[in-house]
Amino acid sequence: MALHRPTVPLAVFWIVGGILGAVVAFLLYLEYIGQLTGADAIISCQWGVLVTCGPNLLSPGGNILGFSNSIAGMVLFLGPVYAGVSGLASPSGLRRWYWRTYGIFVAGAFVLVHYFAFESIFVYGSLCPWCMIIWLVTIPIFWFTTGWMLRDGVWTEAVAARRVGSAIFSWALLATVLDYALIAITAQLRLDLLGSF
Repeated sequence: MALHRPTVPLAVFWIVGGILGAVVAFLLYLEYIGQLTGADAIISCQWGVLVTCGPNLLSPGGNILGFSNSIAGMVLFLGPVYAGVSGLASPSGLRRWYWRTYGIFVAGAFVLVHYFAFESIFVYGSLCPWCMIIWLVTIPIFWFTTGWMLRDGVWTEAVAARRVGSAIFSWALLATVLDYALIAITAQLRLDLLGSF
């Protein structure tokens, strides 16, 4: 039975990223409540016509399950925290099914943030600052987690897959930056953010 354990820096990264994501999701939830009730947010995300939370929070895409996405975020961002703590607390490692489950949720989050970015840019015509921080956290978690899982044989022991995983893990930071750049350039071309300030 193969057991797998993330490196200490990766586990710590998951914990920090998960905590940051959960805190920002909570701020997003408070902003959502403020939008509904007219109450002032603790830290407003209304920075201008194009950089604001309102259109996104109250849209169908902002409530994809019938309630605010921020509620799901507060719960699901505990996943990386739990995975990181589990990785640190189990010196011999954990079974594949555990890490595969985590990997599926991380991949789902990665797909969702890109869907939300597309909706924000092309449908709602605005960028939500708190949402963007969620994107900033989720994207590197995906790249580093995917690279580690492939490299360490969580999905398969195939040598080719492990080589691909090593390459992804080694270049995860660059992949993250390019991912950010793609979203930023798309937003600029579509919304002319720089021209709006």
